[in-house]
Amino acid sequence: MGILDLSRRNLMGRFGDLARAPRVLFGGAAHAHDHALDAEWLATAGVEGGFAPVMLGADYAATQVKAGAQRLHWVEPNPDGRTAIAVARRPGTMAVLFECRSGAVLATFEPGEGRVFSGHGRFIDGGRRFLAVEIERASGQGVVTRRVVEADFAIEAEWASAGIGPHDMLPAGGALVVANGGVEPHTPEAVGAEVAGASVARLDPQTGEVRSVAELGEDLESLSLRHLASGPDGLTVIAAQDLLADGMARPLVYAVEGEGLRAFDAPEEEWRGLRTYVGSVAVDASGSFVAAASPRGNRVAVWKRDGRFLGSLTLVDGCGLAPTREGGQFLATSGLGEVALIAADEVGVGVVARRSGGPRFDNHAVLAAG
Repeated sequence: MGILDLSRRNLMGRFGDLARAPRVLFGGAAHAHDHALDAEWLATAGVEGGFAPVMLGADYAATQVKAGAQRLHWVEPNPDGRTAIAVARRPGTMAVLFECRSGAVLATFEPGEGRVFSGHGRFIDGGRRFLAVEIERASGQGVVTRRVVEADFAIEAEWASAGIGPHDMLPAGGALVVANGGVEPHTPEAVGAEVAGASVARLDPQTGEVRSVAELGEDLESLSLRHLASGPDGLTVIAAQDLLADGMARPLVYAVEGEGLRAFDAPEEEWRGLRTYVGSVAVDASGSFVAAASPRGNRVAVWKRDGRFLGSLTLVDGCGLAPTREGGQFLATSGLGEVALIAADEVGVGVVARRSGGPRFDNHAVLAAG
């Protein structure tokens, strides 16, 4: 079945009303009944007055939760489907728990003393606990904290992330996988730097004991390993950003395999087209396809799970990326307020539907629990 056939037969009827403006919820319980929404995806966006979590319905219309001043980065859905947590970064001192149907803000919490959030966190234990990645302000060393949700997110355990500048983390393959990004590209610390000092650590999910730490070779040591995604069968991928803009075509997507990393394949011009920066990565619902988005390169690239390159397409300032509930499909969002539905098959990749007029979507999108 080709991509164009998929578009005509199954998708276009769902996108008849593509011009509707975003809706706004103001976070109060009094609004819950009047503005109930079944969120299909969750994201963050820059809105008037600051930043906000955003809920996207099945019609791809965006509903904003009450805005705040801090930049909210990742949204983590609770497995129960009722709530989600948006985690801030830059400056990264707040996380927000909100209700997915009403948009009501239920609670906020902060990182440990002397630390900042990196923008990412994950629910575990069926939503009873929350893991957060934090960075010590003074040293840059990483800390993973385990918090009890019903105890106002009190920290019950914390472990070293086995690296500096951790950015993302997820449970996969019986371990807690942490992307220690090292020196972050496009920051003051990155000026003149050529070695990121990045690594991928695998920790025991109960004790935090370090099981393994994988690093890239000398020819790839300028890469900062930053964003993680996993598939239904445990396939775990990681995306990188490059400190150097020297024209070299370095791979920016890897699979985490055992205690090592396997680079994905792509023509040199495709790696260069990502312009040293992958801001988001996702695995589709079937576990067969991997997508990476580059807002600097204005494109989304797609691979088979074995690392075989399928193709890329244009999405200006596109960065948010999430699977749909159908295999071979991804939702992508852009800083220009566009939502695109991307489909991949053995032949290639293409955009099968678009919607414009949304808010200024930020880095990430995620499929809501369902």
